[in-house]
Amino acid sequence: MTSEFCQIKAPLIDNDRQRELLIFCAEHNLEYTNLSLLNLAFTHTSFANEVRGGVDNNERLEFLGDSVLGMITAEYLFSSFSNLHEGDFSKIKASVVSEDSLSEVALDMHLDCFLLMGKGEEMQGGKKKKAVLADCMEAVIASVFLDQGLERARSFVLSFMKSQVDKYLSDKLDFKDYKTMLQEYLQKKRKPLPQYRVVGQSGPDHDQEFLVEVEVMQKKYGPAKGKNKKGAEQAAAHAALVALNILSC
Repeated sequence: MTSEFCQIKAPLIDNDRQRELLIFCAEHNLEYTNLSLLNLAFTHTSFANEVRGGVDNNERLEFLGDSVLGMITAEYLFSSFSNLHEGDFSKIKASVVSEDSLSEVALDMHLDCFLLMGKGEEMQGGKKKKAVLADCMEAVIASVFLDQGLERARSFVLSFMKSQVDKYLSDKLDFKDYKTMLQEYLQKKRKPLPQYRVVGQSGPDHDQEFLVEVEVMQKKYGPAKGKNKKGAEQAAAHAALVALNILSC
């Protein structure tokens, strides 16, 4: 896929910004035909809201990157671990593509140094927020996919995903997937799967907070807070696990 099919309004790239982006490319063996795609991947909503004339943010790229990341990770697990089963794959994948895992990778890659963010959000520590970093990571993956195609995106993803999988398998990756834990508990008891529902949403576009409740065996737990729906769902699942005495805290 080439970037000519993508209608984007990325922030302008001056000489200093171009040098910054090329440094990132050199560090990760990336060569962009359209450097604006990478610049857009680093554009937080708060920055886009402050620019006169209007520019896009990285949310659409994040949406695409989430799917590209999931597919590449699932393919890697399937082809590399013939001794594992579907349930094992699901647990590993959920952990290594989680917000915690992706934000860890993003910090290792120093993505926070390249983020374009509104002044207010940055002053509040926005560049270190897990949700922001994880979203940016997915947006960068999408920019590689759109500009350089699936094979290059696969190489880029596996450059960090293999080590995340290895950490999980050696018990060095401790990102709890409460949704999977709750689902497996109910499956063992032959009960209906949990149902999640957003019951509240507040805050500006660049700093929203979601409230989610989960229904388990006709009882509702929560609502629980999160900076995105995924995080709020995990928090709601955790609340249910504690209430059901599956977890102590």
